[in-house]
Amino acid sequence: AFRSSLATKGVVKIAVPLLISSLGIVLAFKMKFWNIGAEGQIIMGAIFATYFGVFHGDWPKAVLLPVMFLAGIVGGGLWGAIPAFFKTRFGTNETLLTLMLNYIALYLIMFLREGPWRDPSNMAFPQIATIGENARLGEVFGVHAGWIVALVLVVLVFVYMKYTKHGYEISVVGESQNTARYAGMNVSKIVLRTMFISGAICGLAGMVQVSGNTYNLSDGIAGGVGFTAIIVAWLGKLNPFAMVFVAFFLVFMEKGAGQIATQFNLNENASDIITGIILFFILGCEFFIHYQVELRKREKEAAKA
Repeated sequence: AFRSSLATKGVVKIAVPLLISSLGIVLAFKMKFWNIGAEGQIIMGAIFATYFGVFHGDWPKAVLLPVMFLAGIVGGGLWGAIPAFFKTRFGTNETLLTLMLNYIALYLIMFLREGPWRDPSNMAFPQIATIGENARLGEVFGVHAGWIVALVLVVLVFVYMKYTKHGYEISVVGESQNTARYAGMNVSKIVLRTMFISGAICGLAGMVQVSGNTYNLSDGIAGGVGFTAIIVAWLGKLNPFAMVFVAFFLVFMEKGAGQIATQFNLNENASDIITGIILFFILGCEFFIHYQVELRKREKEAAKA
């Protein structure tokens, strides 16, 4: 994974959106709101940001990039607030709703690519136009500046969760909604606010992907990052600083296993199998850390004894 400077930069580029979306998921998971929709929230953030990058690419960079950041935040935040609204209003299952919204967001990209946003300069192959130079993130140490955004967010999310009133409310709601109501907290408002922020951070990951990595909106813009982010949040124990190492560890495994598969001429799916086996062992270890297996005699045998 770190065989060359180019490979190392590739690891960082993959880890950045993974870490950012993991930070978004943490807020929802801390509240025990099972947000499985990071994939769709990443996509919506990318869509909102791409609109300005493609159709307003002639704006000055100092204006365009902040607008794209805000657009990504709004796009992801609104997509995250939808399941929160239905959960608080109608008691719907957030796991199913957030999961299904992923596919709506994905097919929205396909609709835009085939229809209103189709690049007129390439009619042979339907695609959305590439964003302009002013819409692209600059590089710092050879990698786009998204890694700085990710590290800043790590600190902000940690402080927000641990040292603010909102973070305390998230913890209380996660422990018991009845306790939160008894303490005078507006649970519906907290759920809506937290899910908007959760989706907004994931949407920011989509903006960073478009502006710093792909420069183009396609149906592979999220690339499964939203689902992998769940593993990062879980293994990181919902600790933003621990998640930095977990995110890089998962990308390190993925890139390293891919190199092994290439070097030994294995099937293209071999790297996923290797990574999956390692994760199974990690999760198995977690089980034995938290639970103790005891072999008990049957009640009759115990009574005779």
